[in-house]
Amino acid sequence: MPDFDAEFRDRFRQLLRWRRDVRHFKNDPLPDGLLEQLLADACLAPSVGLSEPWRFVIVEDAARRQAVIDDFRHANADALAAQAQSGRGSDYARLKLAGLVEAPVHLAVFAETDPEQGHGLGRRTMPETVLYSAAMSIFTLWLSARAHGVGLGWVSILDPDTVTALLDVPAGWRLVGYLCLGYPATEEGRPELEREGWEHRRPPEAHWLRR
Repeated sequence: MPDFDAEFRDRFRQLLRWRRDVRHFKNDPLPDGLLEQLLADACLAPSVGLSEPWRFVIVEDAARRQAVIDDFRHANADALAAQAQSGRGSDYARLKLAGLVEAPVHLAVFAETDPEQGHGLGRRTMPETVLYSAAMSIFTLWLSARAHGVGLGWVSILDPDTVTALLDVPAGWRLVGYLCLGYPATEEGRPELEREGWEHRRPPEAHWLRR
């Protein structure tokens, strides 16, 4: 086993702190082969029963990308209306919540909901673990991207059924995340939503209980 010493652990902690949800991208393309390397790293994520249920769709077709952008704009308008009813409409309106137009890479991450691989191990009582496994692949991809200086933004203001239909994927695939990847326009050490005053991180101890 490699020696993950104190210096490595400190740098890893820095990586966790600097992993940002990026919405502001440069238009520069990723170098040849880097996306494939990032996806290979994502496939090192843990998965229930070693089922590896993640399925990656690289969205390159201009018409499909535009249709996703249009769906985001529609869903975002609905979200703005809902936030306005709660009195936070103006705060919400000033947020940039996706980098879909600028990002050079669009990546949809699906989970195969009943994969043959893994033979059902660990899924009998918690079948949703295939979705969690796909989410773990996204986080693994996120850290690898950040280590390469690449930003990632997770776009959740979309209609999953619409996006699934647009991408014409096999039956039984469920959308887990729609991602933008590219080089960040700026480097920020704090979450954008915190910088904009939308929300603030809680101290770690606020998130655990002892029983």
